[in-house]
Amino acid sequence: MERLQKVIASSGKASRRKAEELILQGKVKVNGEIVTELGTKVNNTDKIEIDNELITKEEKEYYLLNKPRGIITSTTDEKNRKTVIDLIKTTARIYPVGRLDYDTTGVLLLTNDGEFANILMHPKNNIDKVYVAKIKGIITGADINKLKNGITIDNEVLTATKVKLKKVDSKSNTSIVQLIIHEGKNHQVKRMFSAVGYEVLKLKREKLAFFDLKNVSSGKYRKLTPKEVAKVYSMKK
Repeated sequence: MERLQKVIASSGKASRRKAEELILQGKVKVNGEIVTELGTKVNNTDKIEIDNELITKEEKEYYLLNKPRGIITSTTDEKNRKTVIDLIKTTARIYPVGRLDYDTTGVLLLTNDGEFANILMHPKNNIDKVYVAKIKGIITGADINKLKNGITIDNEVLTATKVKLKKVDSKSNTSIVQLIIHEGKNHQVKRMFSAVGYEVLKLKREKLAFFDLKNVSSGKYRKLTPKEVAKVYSMKK
C-alpha cells in the first residue's frame, strides 16, 4: 500500500505537492469515488483517475552515466544547451540524482524513483562521494588537514571525510587530490579548495556509494541491475 499522492507523483502526472492539491480540490477518484483525504492508501489494483482520466503507474528506471564535460546536469536548459537527459534513450520522465557542474565529469545516476534518489542524497545516510581534483599549486599537509577538519564558508561548514594526495607535478605546479565527501553541497569541492587557496583545474567524481565508472566510457551509460537497486535501498537509515 502507498499514499495516493505518491502514486500520482510516480505516474509522472504531477509533482507530489501538485498531487496533494488535486486531491484536496476533489479532482481525484479511487475506484470511481472522489477522495479528498491526504494520506489515503492505495494498492496496485486500485483504479485512480484525475479529472476522469485514468493514470498508469510509471515503471521505475535506473541509469549510471559517465558524464562528460560541457553537459548540463538538468532535465531542461533555458539556453538550449545539451543536458544529461539528452544522452539517455528513454521515454521515462527520469532526472539526475544530485548534480555535477558543467565542467565536472564522472559518475551520475538518473532515475524516476524519488525514494531511491532521496536515499543517495540525504545527508543522514552518509553516502560516500569520491572526487579526484587536479588543482593549481602544490598542496601542503597543513591545507589537507584544513580540508579534513572542515572549512566555514558562507556560514556553513564544509568537510571532507578523507583527503589523499595522489600525485604532485612540480614542473606544471599541479597536484592531484582525492576527496571523499558526504554532503554534496553546491560547488562544494571547488569552494573548499578555493578557501585554502587552490584553483580546481579539473574535477571528476569517481564513485558515488558503490557505483563507479568501470566499463562505462565518457558520455556512455548503463542500466542498473535489480541487485544494485536493492543494495541502495538497504543503505537507508
